[in-house]
Amino acid sequence: MSKASEFSYGWVVVAIGALMTCVAFGAMLSLAVFLQPISEAMGWSRSGISAAATIDFLAMGFAAFFWGALSDRFGTRIVVLSGTLLLGAGLIGASQATSLWQFQFAFGVLIGIAAGSFYAPMIAVASAWIERQRSLAVALVSAGMGVSPLTMAPFASWLITTYDWRTAMLVIGIVALALLIPASLLVRQPPEPSSSAAAQGADAPDGQWTVAQALRTPQFVTLALAHFACCAAHSGPIFHMVSYAMVCGIAPLTAVTVYSLAGFSGLGGRLLLGVLADRLGAKHVLVGGLFVQALSIATFLAVGQLGEFYALSVIFGLAYGGVMPLYAVLVREYFGVRIMGSVFGAVSAFASIGMALGPLAGGWVFDTFHAYRWLYIGSFAIGMAAVAVAFSFPSAKRPSQPSIDLGRAAA
Repeated sequence: MSKASEFSYGWVVVAIGALMTCVAFGAMLSLAVFLQPISEAMGWSRSGISAAATIDFLAMGFAAFFWGALSDRFGTRIVVLSGTLLLGAGLIGASQATSLWQFQFAFGVLIGIAAGSFYAPMIAVASAWIERQRSLAVALVSAGMGVSPLTMAPFASWLITTYDWRTAMLVIGIVALALLIPASLLVRQPPEPSSSAAAQGADAPDGQWTVAQALRTPQFVTLALAHFACCAAHSGPIFHMVSYAMVCGIAPLTAVTVYSLAGFSGLGGRLLLGVLADRLGAKHVLVGGLFVQALSIATFLAVGQLGEFYALSVIFGLAYGGVMPLYAVLVREYFGVRIMGSVFGAVSAFASIGMALGPLAGGWVFDTFHAYRWLYIGSFAIGMAAVAVAFSFPSAKRPSQPSIDLGRAAA
């Protein structure tokens, strides 16, 4: 395979990854659209239905490490194909559920496990394909998550309005299978890295990392804690953004547009910070993005007018969306291609736990204090902790082998 064809097909893999994250996460997050129709049709409590979302994030987090390890061992294609079948089974099964526990199992457990099979493995394989613009490639795969609220949610809403919630969820399951099965078959393993440094990580010690060694390093611990704190900080404000805008007097339908604008800005943030990371370095951009995210969270306490909400949602979206792919870039730089699926899957597991905490914490704060003030104060504090942890990210031990380019490692 020529270098030109390798380069071209690498971007095909990136496009496939973006499609997969869009469909998978869009299907999972569409639960917000289904919440009211299911509650009215089935008589189930909203908290019971919403619990499926928490189960989603927890299941995705615990499954991410295992999916990543399987992709390292058996290749990405079989992993994403298995996840596709599980995603379709979860959606179709949830559409036929007759009791709340059946719905929570199908939509929470099955779909959560399935969602974990796409993000880390596709990020890993895409970053292995693309070397020179790796941050941008990872950002584009991650951008599928940013596009999902703008595509799957309106599609689900139209289906529910036209038919009913069961038909809508069934159709989404069938569409997911129809799109992702062919896409899975197009996934190819990358060619051999151009150098041993690329294979092992530019700053890796002599020899090759094992997963056990990697999980005991300061680099892994720092990235896992930073990603956890990052997601714990922004998940509550994101999930409760519409409710907070309504508390401030914004009309319900208009409040939804604030949330949508933040999601759209998150898409732009992934691309912008991805390009900046290729030029300035992923760590520096990550620390800056986390700092802007924390300040944005605190600023929510000072806004009340629609124009202010719109302006802040743009900045907040750019920050929280932009930092998400950078953790994968750092994993790739320091641990290399060979075990990236396993290591990034483990980092993603911590992030998913952080995502699961925010909505629950926000709900508890509002039920207890009848206001969201302490949600934003607590999220700001956690966000600043994420800045401090990311800033402390240590450099790897410099390799002594003369075959490795120390100038490239320093970059």
